[in-house]
Order: sequence, then structure tokens, then C-alpha cells
Amino acid sequence: MIPPIANKFVAGESAGSAIDHVRQLNGSNVKGIINHLGEHYPDTEQAAADRDEYFDLIGALADTAVESAVSVKPSQIGMEIDEKVFRENLQDIVALGAERDVFVWVDMEDHTTVQATLDAYVDFAREHPGMVGVCLQSNLKRTREDLERVGDVPGKIRLVKGAYDEPSEIAYRDKAQVNKRYRADLEYMFREFDESAGIAVGSHDMEMVDYAIDLGGEHVHDFETQMLMGVRGDKQKQLASQGIEVYQYVPYGNKWFSYFFRRARERKENMLFALRAVLE
Repeated sequence: MIPPIANKFVAGESAGSAIDHVRQLNGSNVKGIINHLGEHYPDTEQAAADRDEYFDLIGALADTAVESAVSVKPSQIGMEIDEKVFRENLQDIVALGAERDVFVWVDMEDHTTVQATLDAYVDFAREHPGMVGVCLQSNLKRTREDLERVGDVPGKIRLVKGAYDEPSEIAYRDKAQVNKRYRADLEYMFREFDESAGIAVGSHDMEMVDYAIDLGGEHVHDFETQMLMGVRGDKQKQLASQGIEVYQYVPYGNKWFSYFFRRARERKENMLFALRAVLE
């Protein structure tokens, strides 16, 4: 059994429980992004098993009226084995998603994976326009150049501040500086992105969400907000009631313990954030 503290953030151990959770969200006009928990696999069998889990998940979503995308971590489908394994597995997942009309997000992990992940996104988004998205992190110093690269790619970019404890040589580590970069990156996306390039605001910081709403009106560019399951649930529903497109990131699976342990270990702010969410 998943203990209460984890149950707040994870929608059970089965795909069915995650789909049921998203179905309830849809009743409040909140959509889902379902992630099957798993990462840092060292062998091809594990990567293939999670690839097949996503095949089943995509099929289940396509057969229901539930409004949800899926989200995949590169290291769970082969990134740490070989980039070729990662690309082949992701290509198969994206192709099936496009065939069954289920959007596929590619999560971003630490800085060592950014180039390969972004290369795959650009290729597959051009192959399947409007069916693929990827996450970029404003704390990384390379992100502005990455945004310039993807501004006309027909997919979606989820912009987050960044949760990984990256070295100062390649990342901004001061909170105020990260906030400044996040605002600047948002402004760049709304101002410069082609209409085929979607914008997703991945933040629980309401100052950033409000800033995105202002930018969306100023530059007349559609966007969506994305927040985690278990965090600011009432705010998610409130935004949706105001006509803002809202997605909730919904993890499931039996690897919930490693999910929390890894998030807490990466940065102390992650644990403090989780504790604040529990106390909401």
C-alpha cells in the first residue's frame, strides 16, 4: 500500500488508478499528463518493459473519453544504456501516440541528457507535428539558445525552473537569478515562438503563472499551465474555471518510494516543497 504522504502525490500503482484520477480531474476541466514511474534503467529489458507499459497506457487512454497526455523519462526508456536505444523506444511511443491521438511529453532530466533529449524532440516533433512536447529548465545557462532552436518546431515546450542540483558552471543556482531567467524565458517564448510551437508554463509559483496570463493577452499566444498532483489542487481548479487550460502531472506505479527519495535527494528545496504541499 502507498502510505498517505505518498498517496497525495501518486495516483496508485496501476494505470487504471491513474486514468480514474484523471477522469475525476476532467470533471473540473483539468486535464492530465500521466507518467509511469521509472528512471535510470541499466538494461534493455527494463527499458523495453516501460516502453510496452506506455504502449498499453496510450491504448487505454485512446479507448476512453479521458483527456490526458502521457509523459516519458528518457532514462526509463534507454538513455543511460545507449542514445540509440532511447531514440528507438521513444520513436515507437511517439508514433503510437500520434496514431491513437495521444500527446506524448518527454521529461527533461539532468544536464547530461539535455542535448540528446532535445535532438530527439526536434526530429520527432517535425515527423509528428503537434503530438510531442519536451521540458526545458530555466536554471540551465544553455536554455535561451535551446529556446531559439525550437521556436518554430511544431510541438510544445514545457518551461520549468529546474529541480536538479546542477553545477554552477552550467546553471544558475541563486533563487532570485533563476526566477529572473524564468520570467525572461517566458517573455521570449510568448514574443518569438511561432504559432505552431506551443507553450506550457510548468510552475506552482503563482507570480509566474499570472505573468504568463498577462503575456498571453499581450502577445495573443495560446498556452497551458502544468502543475503536479498533490500541489495547489484548488488553484488548478480555479484557473480551469477561469478558462485557462490546466494540466496536472499524474505519476503512478510501484516505484513511488524511489520517486520521492530521488526528488528529495536532488535538492533540499524539493523536500521543503513537498512538506509545504502536504500541509496545504
